[in-house]
Amino acid sequence: MDIKIDELNWKILNQLQGNARTSFADIGRAIGLTAPAVAERVKKMEDAGVLMGYTAMVSHALTGHQLKAMVTLRAFMGKLKPFLATVDAFDEVVNCYRITGNENIVMEVVLKDQFHLEKFIDKLIQYGETRTNIVLSHIIKNAPIYKVKSI
Repeated sequence: MDIKIDELNWKILNQLQGNARTSFADIGRAIGLTAPAVAERVKKMEDAGVLMGYTAMVSHALTGHQLKAMVTLRAFMGKLKPFLATVDAFDEVVNCYRITGNENIVMEVVLKDQFHLEKFIDKLIQYGETRTNIVLSHIIKNAPIYKVKSI
């Protein structure tokens, strides 16, 4: 199903990315539509695959994972496909991207401490060379995955 993402749909998407639990009535008040009109537009965007789901944001620090890092992997010859087939099994990985450049993969990982990081890197070295950057702070708080706006 094709759908046109007009200015109102962009506004709805921005509202939902700010808080996916916002009621249709609240969204409608913010953008000048009725709650049923918002609900209809949201349903159409869900059916078309524009809205792919709703998630909960978890404080990893409060769950005992005090360390966050960005880990890149430069895969050894013949090891990229095996890595791609197993990366889902690594509980530490919260985001993983295949990228261009010298490295093949960049992962956002959460870990309990430096010892956990060491064990995680030990699991990765069979696939290639790693480079780790420890995250010191989160600059953009509560940012949506994608900042959507009309172009």
